[in-house]
Amino acid sequence: MTRLQSVGVMLLGLLLSGAAAAADKPVLGVAEFRNQTSAGWWRGGVGWELSGMLSNELAGTEKFRVVERSKLESVLVEQDLGASGRVRPGTAAKIGQLTGAQYLVLGTVSAYEEKTQGTGGGISFGGISIGGRSDDAYIAVDLRVVNAATGELDFTRTVEARSGGYGLNLGLFKGGFGGNLGQYENTPAGKAIRAVLMEISEYLACVMVDKGSCVAEYKEKEQKRRDKTKSSIKLD
Repeated sequence: MTRLQSVGVMLLGLLLSGAAAAADKPVLGVAEFRNQTSAGWWRGGVGWELSGMLSNELAGTEKFRVVERSKLESVLVEQDLGASGRVRPGTAAKIGQLTGAQYLVLGTVSAYEEKTQGTGGGISFGGISIGGRSDDAYIAVDLRVVNAATGELDFTRTVEARSGGYGLNLGLFKGGFGGNLGQYENTPAGKAIRAVLMEISEYLACVMVDKGSCVAEYKEKEQKRRDKTKSSIKLD
């Protein structure tokens, strides 16, 4: 075998191994997010924006293949998943057959809190306010992963994130604004949203691909979350 032939065989082996590795990756379809809160940043189109952001995070782990929104959206609407946020018996399998998704990822924003607190020293003139302030944002997403082959929930979890910021506030009240999530990118709300999506992607990478010791770590984290929630509830 010549050197050129040897190089060709090696390249072919690398291509085949790469294809095999890609084939082994779970294929996910991320549905439109639902909302159960009164968050001011939620408006038309945000559900799909969150879906796209999470799809990017999942693809960025290099541990999943993600179905394109254009391929998924029409099928979800046809199956009424987009409107109901639920998966009827038999629906998951049909969506999987039509899109190639092995799993459907469903996210619901179940809690959102935002607190803005002045820190003193502020002044206001001509409708423009200048002053110090601190901002905090908290978000919780109820996550469900449906197995398209069985229609069963393989993974469920409530994922939380909190973000805060401190700095000089320069604001002009305009009585409303356009756009969806873009204007929140560098705000505590935007940072909390990004953090919760990153946490979801890391959690799914652990329980669906990596497994091992990280699963125990997530179980411990979930137990701490539950204990903290219970301790904040006061019953008469």
